[in-house]
Amino acid sequence: MGLLTFLRYFWNDFRKQKKRATLTVAAIVWGTMSILLLLAFGEGLKRQLDRNQRGLGENIMIVWGGQTSMPYEGLPRGRRIRFMEEDVDVIQKSIPQIENIGAEYSRWGVDVVRGSKVLSEHVCGEYPTYEQMRAHYPMQGGRYINWTDMEEKRRVIFLGYEMKQKLFGDEDATGQTVHVSGIPFTVIGVGQDKQQMGMYGGPDVSKGSMPATTFKSLFGHKYLSNLVIQPRSTNLNEVVERRLNEVLGARLKFHPDDEQALSIWDTIEGRKAMQNMMLGMQIFMGIIGAMTLLIAGVGVANIMYVVIKERTKEIGIKMALGGKPRIVQWQFLLEAMIICFSGGVIGIFISQLICDLMSLIPREEGSSMTWLGNPTISLPIGMITIAILAIIAVIAGYFPSRRAAMLNPAETLRYE
Repeated sequence: MGLLTFLRYFWNDFRKQKKRATLTVAAIVWGTMSILLLLAFGEGLKRQLDRNQRGLGENIMIVWGGQTSMPYEGLPRGRRIRFMEEDVDVIQKSIPQIENIGAEYSRWGVDVVRGSKVLSEHVCGEYPTYEQMRAHYPMQGGRYINWTDMEEKRRVIFLGYEMKQKLFGDEDATGQTVHVSGIPFTVIGVGQDKQQMGMYGGPDVSKGSMPATTFKSLFGHKYLSNLVIQPRSTNLNEVVERRLNEVLGARLKFHPDDEQALSIWDTIEGRKAMQNMMLGMQIFMGIIGAMTLLIAGVGVANIMYVVIKERTKEIGIKMALGGKPRIVQWQFLLEAMIICFSGGVIGIFISQLICDLMSLIPREEGSSMTWLGNPTISLPIGMITIAILAIIAVIAGYFPSRRAAMLNPAETLRYE
C-alpha cells in the first residue's frame, strides 16, 4: 500500500471518529505540554538559583576564626582565633590545592559622603582576587582593585551598584570623588547589579570596597575579618579544609581536630546539595508529566481498538487477498504514531510559545518572578519529551495493531 493510500485511509478513519480522535489528540497535546512546561519551569528555576548562587562567588570557601574547644600545647581552650595578613601568604605557600586566596577587613557605619548626600554604609578592605572569587565585576568604563592599588595603598574605592545609585543616581560615578570618614577617595568602578542568594555582611551591591592595605592604614584594624579561598577543583574542598586546620593549627596554636577553631562556609558543598535537590525536583516533575502523557496514550490505544473493530471486514479482505499480518500490524501502528506525534508537535509548539511569552514579562527587582527565572526548554528536555512520546506512541499502537494482525481472515469476512 502506497503512502498516499495509507494517508487517505487514515484521514477517512479520522473523520469517522472526528470527535473522539480530536479529543485524543488534545489529550496528547495536554500531556506533552504538561511534561514540557513542568520540566521547563524546573530548568528555569535551577538556572536562576545557580545564577543567584554565583552572585556570592563560584566554588569558594569562606573562613572565619572561631574559638578553641580543646586545650593544646599547654594552652587552655576558649581562646579566640584571629587572622592576620601574614596568614594569607603562609596558607598560599603551604597548600598547593588552593587556586586563589584573599582576605578582607569589614566595618559598618562608615560615613560615605558625596556633596550633600551622607550615607552610613558597610565598607570593606579587600584583596584584588575578590574580583573573580567574589564576583565583583565592574560595569563598563570602570575597574576593580588591583595589586598596584594594594602596594601603593591608594585611596580608591569600588562602589556597589545600589550604593552608587544612592550617591550619584544615574550620573556616571567612575572618576568622581567621595569622602570616606572625611578622607577623599577616587571611585575607580561600580559593581554590576546582581542577584545574590548567599551573603554575609549584607549584599555586595550595598557596600564599598577599597584596597585591604588602605583600609588597614585608615582604620587601624589589626585582624582580618575573614578569608576567602578557592580550591583548584570542586573535588578538593575537603582536602583544603583539612589542610587549613593543619596549617593554621600549627601557626595559631590549636589542635587540627578542633572543629570550633575555624568556622568554614563551604559553598561548594552547598551548591552540590542544591543541584541534587533541583535534579530530584525535575525528576519528580518529569514523572508527573509522563503520567499525564501516559493517560493520553491510553486514549490513543482505545481509539485504535475502535478503529480496528470498525474495519474488521476490511482487514479480512486484505489478508484474504494475500496481505501479510506484518503489513496490517504496521499500518495500525503507524496510525497510532501519527496521532501521538501530531499532538506532540502541537504541544511542543504551544509550550515553546508559552515560554517565549513568559520571558517577555517585565521583572521588577526583588519580585518573585525575578527569583523564579524564565522557563527554558533545553535540548535535553526536548529529547526526553520526544523519547517518552515515542515510547508511549509505540505502546499505544502495538497492542491494538497486534490484535488486528492476529484476526482470522475467514471470521473477519463474516463479521457484521
